[in-house]
Amino acid sequence: MIGKYLVVQDQLSPAEVIHVIAGEDYRTDYAIQLYKQGFANQIFFTGGWCNTHQYNHGQHGMERALSQGVPEAAIAFDESPVTSTYEEAERLATFIDGSPRTIESVVVVSDPYHMRRARWTYRRVLGKNVAVQMAPVPFERTPYQLRWWDDYQSKRYVKDEYLKYFYYITRYQLSWGWIREWLASYDTE
Repeated sequence: MIGKYLVVQDQLSPAEVIHVIAGEDYRTDYAIQLYKQGFANQIFFTGGWCNTHQYNHGQHGMERALSQGVPEAAIAFDESPVTSTYEEAERLATFIDGSPRTIESVVVVSDPYHMRRARWTYRRVLGKNVAVQMAPVPFERTPYQLRWWDDYQSKRYVKDEYLKYFYYITRYQLSWGWIREWLASYDTE
């Protein structure tokens, strides 16, 4: 129940954009699969330089999508550095605001245990005018386990997500003034 609460998966319907939250290649690959299944006409990547992966996430995602047959016209990316899921949602909002076409629905792709916080964040940033659909990468395509308590990496992810979720609610909803500024100093990749 504890880990399962973090996993949010919507019954997908076609959207205008699939947004891949910067991370491992399996996120990109799953977004490409959803694109090819017709869940959107465009894939949007965020994330600038990443010290962990030693590449620019946006450009890397674009190159990976092109290599798997996604047309260049169906790919967009923002190379701005991001340090949080919240900043990635803000980059998507900027992309939507600048889009020549109306975007009313997005599909968000990330890790299963990341989805509850991501949904809270995207709904907060995008508001009520954009429907947010959550599409977690299936567990079998990630290094994480549904039985999180049996796996060190999954256990750590679940613990960290609860801490981050609490931090997000405190930072973005319950704080103001100097407290919000102080909390912002803890934003990390």
